[in-house]
Amino acid sequence: MKDWTSCMQTVGGVDVPTLKCLEIVFSNILTVAVSLAGLALMVMLIVGGFKFLTSGGDPKATASAQQTMTYAIAGIALMAIAFLIFKIIQYFTGVNVLIFEIPTSP
Repeated sequence: MKDWTSCMQTVGGVDVPTLKCLEIVFSNILTVAVSLAGLALMVMLIVGGFKFLTSGGDPKATASAQQTMTYAIAGIALMAIAFLIFKIIQYFTGVNVLIFEIPTSP
């Protein structure tokens, strides 16, 4: 999590948040969302594996477990592909799209 003191401006002895604080809010929300998505996908993978181990040879239970694990792996792959696309954009344009910054005037 980023530090809030870098975006505050003192006005009349009171710290007031500026528009620059949106960078920190956006960054924190994105960090939490990606972390929770990764955690959910890992839990889905574990649950699918557990369902597969406890299916007892039942074709419906086995198919359900395989579907759960397939969706979890597809989600992990989509997150990785999105990250790679951002890195490719950064490589070709030189703009780091993984860092959200509001431009400031001099």
